[in-house]
Amino acid sequence: MFKIIHYRDKCIGCYACVEVAPDRWRISKKDGRCTLVGAKEKKGIYQIDLHEAELEENQRAAASCPVNIIKINGK
Repeated sequence: MFKIIHYRDKCIGCYACVEVAPDRWRISKKDGRCTLVGAKEKKGIYQIDLHEAELEENQRAAASCPVNIIKINGK
């Protein structure tokens, strides 16, 4: 299992992660920031466990983030 960590407060809403991994990322209509679908929030940091099948596209999403606020922790 892997874990995605998203520091949403620092998101600029560039949409790069949504384009690369649309099943896991959405743009919020409320504030224009990206949302990690299914994640749990704790102190402004969003996290979700990730299966290996989703790893590659979410690594690309993390790499495409211009403000570097998406982290993926491994096994």
